[in-house]
This record gives sequence, C-alpha cells and structure tokens, in this order.
Amino acid sequence: MAFNGTWKIDRNENYEKFMEAMGVNIMKRKLGAHDNLKITVQQDGNKFTIKESSNFRTIELDFTLGVNFDYSLADGTELNGSWNMEGNKLVGAFTRKDNGKVLTAHREIIGDELVQTYQYEGVEAKRIFKRG
Repeated sequence: MAFNGTWKIDRNENYEKFMEAMGVNIMKRKLGAHDNLKITVQQDGNKFTIKESSNFRTIELDFTLGVNFDYSLADGTELNGSWNMEGNKLVGAFTRKDNGKVLTAHREIIGDELVQTYQYEGVEAKRIFKRG
C-alpha cells in the first residue's frame, strides 16, 4: 500500500499555531516543532500498525479503519476516534476527552511525500514527511 514505509519529518506549516489552539504551552510548542518525528506505517487491508518515534516518546498504534480507539497525543491530550479511507486519503476524526472538541486529521501521499493535515478550532497545520 502507498502509505507503507518509514517517513521522517521534513517540515511543518503553521504547526506552532495549531499546538497553541490545542492548548499546548509555549515550552512544549517549541520542543514539538523540532521533535524529529519518524513514522513507520504498515497496512494490511483495513488494519494499520503505526509506530511513532520522536525525541519525546516512541509508541505503537494498531487500528482498523472505521473502528474507534483511544489515543494520547505527545502532550498528554486524550482523544477517541477513528480513521477511515476516503479515496487515497486517510481521514481521521478524534474527539478530545477533556472538552469534547473535534480534531480532524488527513494523511495523503502527494508526490514522494506523506502530508498530514490537522484542523482544530479553525486552525489548520501541516506536517510534511519524506521517505526515510
């Protein structure tokens, strides 16, 4: 599948503003903007295994398309939601457990890059990854 492989962060667009909207404090925003995130994706039909590795943590996440699961962001924010496939895009909708607000995320391959787009409270950010 197109998403399979290891992806290393290349650049961010509006990511600090997004983290600010999410309520992340300034120190964590500064660190988060330079986290050296690496994502390894393995897809088997509707099942995904994603390993996220950064300066701050390494986690492994297993999910099935369309099935809700719990997830914790690097800053400790707890979410519940699911990923679905819409065409060639992974589309996620996650509800924050602390305030009930929705975070949406899209992952898509554009050229030779994996582009993750986040939206929260009207703020959009992108994290662009290159194959590692």
